[in-house]
Amino acid sequence: MTTSSQEKNNYFKLILQSIKGEVEFDYTSGNLKKAVILLAIPMMLEMVLESVFALVDLYLVGHLEHSSFAVQTVGLTESVLTIVYSICIGLSMAATAIVARRIGEKNPEAAAKAGAQTLLISFLLNLILSIFGIIYAKEILILMGSSEASAEYGKTFVQIMMGGSSSIVFLFLINGIFRGTGNAAIAMKSLWIANLCNIILAPIFVMGIGSFEGWGLTGAAIATTTGRSVGVIYQCYHLFFNSKSLQIKMRQFLPDWVQVRAIVKVAAPGVLQFVIASCSWIFLAKLVAESGGDEASAGYQTALRIMMFFMLPAWGLSNAAATLVGQNMGANQLERASKSVFITAKYNAIYMGVIMLLTFLFAGNVMSFFTNDAEVVRIAKQAIYIMSTGYVFYGVGMVMVNAFNGAGDTWTPTKINLFGFWFFQIPLAYFLAKYLGWNETGVFIAIPVAETAISIAGIILFRMGKWKKVKV
Repeated sequence: MTTSSQEKNNYFKLILQSIKGEVEFDYTSGNLKKAVILLAIPMMLEMVLESVFALVDLYLVGHLEHSSFAVQTVGLTESVLTIVYSICIGLSMAATAIVARRIGEKNPEAAAKAGAQTLLISFLLNLILSIFGIIYAKEILILMGSSEASAEYGKTFVQIMMGGSSSIVFLFLINGIFRGTGNAAIAMKSLWIANLCNIILAPIFVMGIGSFEGWGLTGAAIATTTGRSVGVIYQCYHLFFNSKSLQIKMRQFLPDWVQVRAIVKVAAPGVLQFVIASCSWIFLAKLVAESGGDEASAGYQTALRIMMFFMLPAWGLSNAAATLVGQNMGANQLERASKSVFITAKYNAIYMGVIMLLTFLFAGNVMSFFTNDAEVVRIAKQAIYIMSTGYVFYGVGMVMVNAFNGAGDTWTPTKINLFGFWFFQIPLAYFLAKYLGWNETGVFIAIPVAETAISIAGIILFRMGKWKKVKV
C-alpha cells in the first residue's frame, strides 16, 4: 500500500471512530489535527441533524393548502424560537466551557456538578418563556409581521412549539455538557434518534395515513416536539447512568448558589450574545414581511432554512474549537489552545468554500422542492444567492466566536455582536430596504456585508489574546 493510500485509510478509520465514539482521547496532548477531526465530525453531523427538523417541517407544510401561510408560520416561529435557542446556546456554551475546564483539570466530579446546576437554571428560565409563548402565540406572529389570517392559521403551531420548547433547551444543553467532556458522539446520536422519530411521525401527523386525515400544520409541531423529547430521554440515560467521562447524580441538582453565580457569570453574556443576534434576525424577518408581504416572507424563510442546513455543520465544526480551548486552558496549554483554533478555522473555511460553490450551482433548483408557490420560489432563489456570498467569512467567524466562548470569554463576542448586528446590520438593512426602496433585496444584501465585518473583528480581537487570561 502506498503512503498516500495509507494516509487516506487512516483518515477513514479516524472518521469512523469519531462517529462511533470508540476512541478515548486526551485532547490536551497528542496530534491536534486528529483531535479536531475526532470532535468535529460528530459535532458537524449533530448540527446537520438539528437542521433536518426545520427542513422536514418546511417540506411537508409547503405542500399543504394555504402553503404560503404555513411556510411563513414555520419560518416566523423558528425566528421567535431563536430567543429560546439563544438561551440554550448561551447556557450550553457556559456548560461546555466550565465542564471542559474541569475535565482538563482532571476533576470529573466538579464537571458533573456544573452540568447539573446549568440544567437547573435552564429549566426555570424556559418555564417562563413557554408560558408566555402559549398565551400570546397569535400576538407573537402578528408582531413578527404576519397578517391576521396567517396568524390565526398558525397560532396552534406556535403554542405547541413554545410549550414544548423545554425539549429544545435540554437537547442543546445536555449536548453542550457532552461536548465539554469531549464525548461528541453521544450528542450526535441523540439527534439521530430525535430526527428518526420526527421523520417517521411528521408525514403521518401532517398528511395523515389511511382513514386518519392528519392535523396539517399542527401535526408538524407535535411530531417535532415528540422527536426532540425522545432524543432528550436518550441523553438523560447516558448522562445519569452510562457515561464513562461524567455522570450526574441527583444530589448535584440541589442549588449551590456559588456555583450558580459562576455559571450565570459565564452564561449571561453568552445568552445576551445570541439574543442580540436573534433579535437582529427577528427584525430582518419582520422587515422582509413588511416590505415584501407574505410571499417575500415565505421565500426568505425558505432560503434561510436551506442556508442554515449548510451553516449548522460549520457551527458544529467550530464547536470543536470551544472544547479544545477549554480543555487545554484547564491543562495550562495556552499555545496548544490557540493553535487548535486556527486549524479548526482553516477546515471550516474550506468547508464553507465548497458549500458556497454548491449553493451557486444547485440551491436555486432545490427551492421548488420545498414549496409549490412560484413567487415564493423566485424570492427564495434570490435570497440564497445573495446570502451565500459571505459563506467563507461566516465559517471563520464562527470558530472565533466559539473559541472565545470555550475560553469563558463570553463578553468579547457579545460586544462584537452588539456593534455588528444592532449598530451596523439593522441600520444597513433598513436603509437599503426603506430609503433606497430595494425592499426585501436590501435586507438580503445587508446580511453577508454585516456578517463579513463581524468575522473580521473576531479574528483581530482573538489575535490580541486577552481571552488567555479568563478564569472560570
